[in-house]
Amino acid sequence: MDQDERDPALDALRAAASPPRVSDVIAGLSAEATARPSGVDRPHVSLNMVSSVDGHATIAERSGGLSSRADRALFHGLRSITDAVLVGAGTARSERYGRIIPDDAGRQARERAGRAAEPLACIVSAHLSLEPDLPLLREPQARVVILTASSDSLPPVSALVEYVRVAGDDGQLDLRAALRELGARLGVREVLCEGGPSLNAELLAGGLVDELFLSLAPVLAGGADPLSIIAPRETLAARALALADVHAVDSHLFLRYRVAASDPLT
Repeated sequence: MDQDERDPALDALRAAASPPRVSDVIAGLSAEATARPSGVDRPHVSLNMVSSVDGHATIAERSGGLSSRADRALFHGLRSITDAVLVGAGTARSERYGRIIPDDAGRQARERAGRAAEPLACIVSAHLSLEPDLPLLREPQARVVILTASSDSLPPVSALVEYVRVAGDDGQLDLRAALRELGARLGVREVLCEGGPSLNAELLAGGLVDELFLSLAPVLAGGADPLSIIAPRETLAARALALADVHAVDSHLFLRYRVAASDPLT
């Protein structure tokens, strides 16, 4: 490959022997978020996912086996600069979601930066099938927002629970309208989605994803579980990505892509 043909976006990968500190990466992302214009149609939505090299999103039904020290640092770093963490009910159950910012130091750092002490914990749930013993719901200081088309409510829990109820013509949750309400009613400008695959597919099918953070674990998961970071969906067309950043730490690749807003691949 000629020097002129080299993609400068890969410079960080070629310099992986001296990877940047996660704190520096997060500081840059925070500055970008601050500079984004307000008053847009909906919050800016990012997906943060981890995958094995052969495309598996979990090992033994949990994502933890694919993670690493650097991946966990990025995971918590992205949480530290967002307004809301969005997750499907199934993922909240299987991963046993707890408090979004678990330590006082992290909450104080957010407040010093002019943010709320914690992001809103937003759960997409069609049938409100969330067990009251979920650690997040047992936390008195947690603020949880349930996005649903159901008129039902959870039984009383320790957390403060609010609802965004928006049904589309088909009676299912209208995610675009729900995101708009998060922005208009609750002041959310940045949303970090942590899955699962079905929610990711729904967001992508609706053109509601702006970027993808993908941690590629140096693992061949094998096995018969076909679960990937995007669940199969007939209405989801192939969509182009643009590489925005790439780093390597201990054989893990950390990829950041911008998601094309239109012109899907055919």
